[in-house]
Amino acid sequence: MATPKSKIKFPTSADSPFEDGYDIAGERDALKDLVEAEEPDEKDPRWERFMDLLEREERLRQEQANRQQRQYADPIVPDHEARALKAIGSLVADETDVMAIHTKEAYRLFIGRTRDESPRGYGITSGKKVAAVLRSIWNLSANDNPYADWILVQVTDRVGELRQQLEHAGKHFQDDLDKLQARGLRVSVLKSRAPVEVELGFRSPYGYMIVDLILDFDWYARVVKTMVQKNRLGDIEGKEDLYQMTKRIRALFESTLPYQKYLLREELRQLSRSDFLPGASDEARKRVEAAVGIFGEVPQPIFTGEVRPRHSRRRADVSEAEMRLLVDVAQGKVDAAGSDLSQENTLL
Repeated sequence: MATPKSKIKFPTSADSPFEDGYDIAGERDALKDLVEAEEPDEKDPRWERFMDLLEREERLRQEQANRQQRQYADPIVPDHEARALKAIGSLVADETDVMAIHTKEAYRLFIGRTRDESPRGYGITSGKKVAAVLRSIWNLSANDNPYADWILVQVTDRVGELRQQLEHAGKHFQDDLDKLQARGLRVSVLKSRAPVEVELGFRSPYGYMIVDLILDFDWYARVVKTMVQKNRLGDIEGKEDLYQMTKRIRALFESTLPYQKYLLREELRQLSRSDFLPGASDEARKRVEAAVGIFGEVPQPIFTGEVRPRHSRRRADVSEAEMRLLVDVAQGKVDAAGSDLSQENTLL
């Protein structure tokens, strides 16, 4: 006769998911031989405990499936309300975002120029192109690609530096104009009679980062042109100021192109941090060798995730053990084959 379930003895745990404190992990360990057996022995004296374990495991699976279907809502919430969470559509803007540009210099940076149409034989990479490149790299970050993270961090830092330079230089000129007002001459910053309004359809936050840079440069160009018109700067000085700032922004734009050229190739598209770990496949090691050969080693803080991009599509949760392994790989203590390089170096 089967033993009543209330009489079956089992280990208990304070964090048990069952009301009676049943320790499912402890019971699995105690019945490990039966759990792992291809054909468990029904005559084993622990058979009732084994059946109870299987029943509780199935109950937990069903409860977990039900929680998933209910989107993990509070138990007080009815099923139809809980499941409605999946029916909510993505957020959309009621109106199209619009950027107004007042200067030709800023608009040229935004739209670029093909090499064939350039009077000097060189092209200008457009802000729209850079925004598209950064969106592609941002999408790659979803694969846990350390080079995507590194690129996004670098470009964000450089854009931030350029915006600070624009703000600092523009404020210097603005302060000069304010002094004129204190002396009795009220001067306003020039603006276009018919600024160009551009509808923006960027699908990544990095597109708007480029918009911020373009708008800052547009304001700076207006201030410089105002300084020239009001005799605070000479013609040559004003042109040189705008040329130097334009040159820095164009250099940043140009620097983003190789990232897309190489990282989006079919051979490197699947690159991820797991490719660097011991036991990675031959294809993974080839991806790592190619990426390191092209871009160099990823800095350790970025490789381990200590430093992250401002915006990323990465959703991988790294365990403590995996993080320690990533740190060891980044520090060169472990190679892709899993060898402990620190011991090897000690023996040499």
